[in-house]
Amino acid sequence: MARKIRSDITVGNLEKDRLGVPPGTIRNPDGRDTRSDKKLGTIRKEGEKKK
Repeated sequence: MARKIRSDITVGNLEKDRLGVPPGTIRNPDGRDTRSDKKLGTIRKEGEKKK
């Protein structure tokens, strides 16, 4: 089982360094690109709030 990625990493660093995917891969629920300076913890909180 893989470890959970830290919450304080930014989306830009996550896409570039950790996952190796092109910029713009992580998207908002409405389909737009997520800002690259947004933190992963913020995205997780928003996901919990919508449930």
